[in-house]
Amino acid sequence: MANPILNDGFTQEPAGERVISSQPMTVNGTLDKTFLLFLCAALPAIYTWQQFCAGFTDKAYMLMMVGTIVGFILALVVSFTRNKYLTPLYAVCEGLFLGGVSAVFNAAYPGIVFQAVICSLATMLTMLGLYRIGAIRCTDKFRSVIFITTLSIAVIYLIQWIGSFFHYAIPGIFASGTVGIVFSLIVVGIAALNLIVDFDFIERGSQLMLPKDYEWYGAFGLMVTLVWMYIEILNLLAKLRDN
Repeated sequence: MANPILNDGFTQEPAGERVISSQPMTVNGTLDKTFLLFLCAALPAIYTWQQFCAGFTDKAYMLMMVGTIVGFILALVVSFTRNKYLTPLYAVCEGLFLGGVSAVFNAAYPGIVFQAVICSLATMLTMLGLYRIGAIRCTDKFRSVIFITTLSIAVIYLIQWIGSFFHYAIPGIFASGTVGIVFSLIVVGIAALNLIVDFDFIERGSQLMLPKDYEWYGAFGLMVTLVWMYIEILNLLAKLRDN
């Protein structure tokens, strides 16, 4: 789901721990680490995709489930402990998950992964442009609204997941009809707006001269949001094709 670590209090270090760093956090350093995390994700993603395409679907599904469960646990650990050493391992798990999910979608809807990647890149660049020119400002109210809406979406997905065990589904919003498409558009929009929060954290962190380790947390948060947005775009494109 959305960025789990870049909240208002994240830039506030515990009392007594704040020191002047000789190597502060920078925007370029954060981008470099973001690239490294996506590189860590790319290799296992390619491997899982290849396993699926080679007919080893059981193995591919197993890798995808391992990536999903372990990645979720690692995301929580990184969020609460700020352990930078776990972020590359989290990226590897995300790669296993993304490779499997992408292969499944592409098998059902040929070419959809390429379309989703292009849409994700275009959306990210658009939001970055809007942020840089000041068209969207990350105020305290903006962060609060994005946090509440993101949490609401998470609750909806949680209800749907729990309901699936009892053969229950929330009517409409997960189907391929008009209601489902509109819901997916809203979710993609909220995911995209979470990028503004990520960009703001990275910029504010560099301005506050936070310790260089915070570059890993900025990269981690940006990766979480981009992965979520990519998955939601896949869902939206699939619904549009079905419709």
